[in-house]
Order: sequence, then C-alpha cells, then structure tokens
Amino acid sequence: MNYRLSLLDQSPINEGQRAEQALQATLTFAKTAEKLGYHRLWVSEHHDTEKLAGSSPEVLIAWLLAQTSTLRIGSGGVMLQHYSPYKVAENFHLLSALAPDRVDIGIGKAPGGLPLSTKALRGHAPAGSAPGFPAQLQQLTHYLTHLDDSLAGVEARALPQPPVAPQRFLLGASKESARLAASLGWNFVFAGFINTSADVMTESVLAYHEYSAGQGQALVSLAVLAAGTREEAAALVAEQHNFRVTVGDKHVTVGTREQAEAFVRQAGATQYRIEQQQISVLHGTPADIHEQLRDIQRRLCVNEFVIHTPLTDAAVRLKSIELLAGQL
Repeated sequence: MNYRLSLLDQSPINEGQRAEQALQATLTFAKTAEKLGYHRLWVSEHHDTEKLAGSSPEVLIAWLLAQTSTLRIGSGGVMLQHYSPYKVAENFHLLSALAPDRVDIGIGKAPGGLPLSTKALRGHAPAGSAPGFPAQLQQLTHYLTHLDDSLAGVEARALPQPPVAPQRFLLGASKESARLAASLGWNFVFAGFINTSADVMTESVLAYHEYSAGQGQALVSLAVLAAGTREEAAALVAEQHNFRVTVGDKHVTVGTREQAEAFVRQAGATQYRIEQQQISVLHGTPADIHEQLRDIQRRLCVNEFVIHTPLTDAAVRLKSIELLAGQL
C-alpha cells in the first residue's frame, strides 16, 4: 500500500456519557492508533456543544503527547479567526519543544460553534475588526518562521524555538483554500467529510499540486467506517445525518436539528433554510474501503488519508480503525 492512514477524532459524547469519558475514549483511540501503525492523530475544536468534548485542541494535544511516544499529534484544526496568530504560534512552538518532531498545526477558518460562542471567543473585539482569514494565516506563517536572534528587541518572536518546527496544514474544502495554502508554503488537507463533492475534491487537490509545484503535501480527509460485512457497515451509517443552515449567502453545517435551530435563534435570522442531509461516509469492508482509497490515490496523487469516523460509539470507532489497520 503506497499511502499512509491517519485519524481525526472529535471526542464525541455518547448518549448518557460525561465529557471526561469522551476524552478518555480519545486517549484510548490515540494509544490504539499508535499500536496499529497510524501515522498521526488530530483533534478538533468545537465550542458550546454538549455533543463534542474538544473545545481546546492545544490542551488536548499536550495530554495526548504525554501519554504516547511515536504517534504524531495535531489539531484538525485550530479555528484561527478567533485568536491572535502570535499566541497560536507560541502554543505550537511550546508543544513542539515538549515533543520534538511529533506535532502538527492544522488550521481551519470555520467558527467551530454557534454565534454566541463566536462572540464570546472574540472578547471585547468589535465585530468585523479582525483582518480577513488570508491575512491572519499570513501573520501566523510569519510567527512560525521568523525566530532569528537578530529580531530580538525588534519584533515579537513566538518563542520557545523548538528543535523541529511543527508541520503546517491548512484545512479547506475549495480550490481557493488550496491556492492559499500553496502561496504561503502550507500543506493542504481537503476536508472531504465536509464538502463531499468528488468534483470539488479533484479540482482542489489538483490545484494545490499545480500551485505548490510539488513543494508541499496534499492530504484528503474522509468520513470512513469499516465493518466486518457491507451490510453491517451500511446499517451503522444509515441514520447518520447533518443539518445545513442557510442564512442569506452564508452556510453552516451542524450535527443536530436542535443545533441548527439554535444557530438561527442566536444569529437573529428571520429568513433561513434548514436542510437535513445524510452524511456521506465511505463504508464497507476494509477491502472495499482500501480499494476506493487506492483509486483516489491514483487519480489525485495523494499519499495520505486522514480518516474521520462520524459515530459516537467508541467501540464502533475502535473496531473500524482496527479493521482498516489490518492492511497497513
């Protein structure tokens, strides 16, 4: 097999669970992934939700790094619009100093929550005062790369300087994101579990190859579930849905109808649309899934997939990655 498998875990809180149980399940997921030979594990950022426990990826990354030894750990991703690029760079340089050559910084531009949490995250900053996302990413790139002693006393440096810099990944689901990643020297991850269009995935990944001139990595992240039989896999994913909220020309995808309705209320919207969408999950036996991954690998020249298993049951998620790892 000429591609790597990595994982994204969102610390889902199963029915009747507490958040600490979901976080312990993520640790078990990481330890198991390391034993099975997965390359990296990323954790996500979500705010003010009782469904997902991971609100601070940097904190969770530190905890996971301390209890694993070889697995790369990173963010999938930090939602940069909420934060000072300088502070994000400091956080990941410190993590990289604690665990050299094991840390990934993945950056996204979605809010990761509903309007009230977005407002709270921005504190006293007036709405619309932050620079646009490309400018923020450019600032972050500067702080991650400009650490020379000659800059001491001239400009702020994001210290400590780690022995090995964190690997940088921009998470996106469009050709524009691919172009931005290439222009700033970032690797690119197409979020195929968010934008499930095969045409957009193809366009975005090939665009990244073109713009980066082979200087960076293109990864594809997909929702995947492996089971012992095709019938079992189909039954497990049959009831999985997202809800797409449209307010004017803006769209947001959330996990439940309750979250969709809460978004509308918090946004103060009177004209809106809520659509239930079945989650597109690549599912079947391990052989079925690897056959489709090989096809994507050949078509798009990607050498790594980041697998997200969008089910809350920790045992089902573990079984899926164990089955997939049988062919690693």
